Amino acid sequence: MQDLLALAADLRRRGEPFALATVVRCERPTSAKPGAKALIRPDGSVAGWVGGACAEPVVAREALAALRDGHPRLVVLVGEGGRDPARSEGIVHYPMTCHSGGTLEIYVEPFLPKAQLVLVGHGPVIETLATIAENAGYAVAVLPGDTAGAALGGLALGRDASVVVATHGELDEDALTQVLATPAGYISLVASRKRAASIMATLHQRGVPQEHLARLKAPAGLDIGAVTPEEIAVSILAEIIHVRHSRKTDHGEAAGFEPPAAAEAKDPICGMTVDIATARHQSDWAGRSVYFCCLRCKELFDADPQKYAATQPC
Repeated sequence: MQDLLALAADLRRRGEPFALATVVRCERPTSAKPGAKALIRPDGSVAGWVGGACAEPVVAREALAALRDGHPRLVVLVGEGGRDPARSEGIVHYPMTCHSGGTLEIYVEPFLPKAQLVLVGHGPVIETLATIAENAGYAVAVLPGDTAGAALGGLALGRDASVVVATHGELDEDALTQVLATPAGYISLVASRKRAASIMATLHQRGVPQEHLARLKAPAGLDIGAVTPEEIAVSILAEIIHVRHSRKTDHGEAAGFEPPAAAEAKDPICGMTVDIATARHQSDWAGRSVYFCCLRCKELFDADPQKYAATQPC
């Protein structure tokens, strides 16, 4: 247990995503007991233990789903003779027909890296934005305009990264040309409307593609009538939050991380969903591959595949 928590702490320090699964309740017979834990990485690998052949693949699949949408979930696996909880809201239910009975309730919580916010430039707006964004849980990097070029080149700006440029006319065009070539999800410029229009024209003359220019929000911030530097900073952070959450809603992705959805198959014996890429047990029948959650299901199928033919896709 201590090693597992140490691993979780190390991954958090390095900013790597993972999910932590904890058994919170069980009804006998189950081998896993309350407090049992497993850590699941984005590649589907599992460290720790929360149950056997039926429980682990279900928990791993739900952990990857949690990493995609950013939401924790309570997973309930109910075996033959086990009691399905009467409550249902917020619970993901699965049958667990690979063992003799019992019920497992497992809490799966995703841990995602902080969203990245890069501030290029200086001044009251940048200073205030850095403070409030850190308090809102962002990983903030402030890059002085005169050294921003080299610093930006060393950053990995993904779709969940946000960049605000405010060099006040000193190096705005240079910084924006560099940032617009990255997949950063939010890019904005702190400037007046007149100054913003002039910079857009200059970027166009430099050959920045129109589809890149279309991603630039200039002037930065939601139109809330902000006047003071503090109010402008608030409007910019509000816009960043709005863009990030709109993107999550549109694409079903979690902040900062989107593991690919796995191809799945249905175990013909117990009905469990099996991730094809990580399935440990497989049989070939009638020119098709059949996947199983555990060895026992494979053995039952291999003994009489014709019996389960109706459950296989054509």
